[in-house]
Amino acid sequence: MVKTVLATTPAEASPRTKTHPYDVSAQLRTPEEMAAYLDAWLTEAPEDVTGIARALGDIARARGMTQVAKDAGLSRESLYKALGENGNPSFATVLKVARALGVRLHALPI
Repeated sequence: MVKTVLATTPAEASPRTKTHPYDVSAQLRTPEEMAAYLDAWLTEAPEDVTGIARALGDIARARGMTQVAKDAGLSRESLYKALGENGNPSFATVLKVARALGVRLHALPI
């Protein structure tokens, strides 16, 4: 006879698994990886303005937010705000950040 015992708490159900937040900026090490990451967002989700801004923010964090802000002529705080989760950067800001990151946006017919 097999006896089934139901767990009464999540801790009894399984051993605890440690999780760590994933930060894509740690994976963006070369200019080619950064450009490919942004290009993937522009190609796969061209209407996801928030996602594209967040991708620029990921790349900026990988490069160093303080230096990117300086190169873009923006304050570090305004750059974080513009490229953050609820950010809505102007197109002028996007262009300044792209230039500071060393990436160029291209247009292709669809």
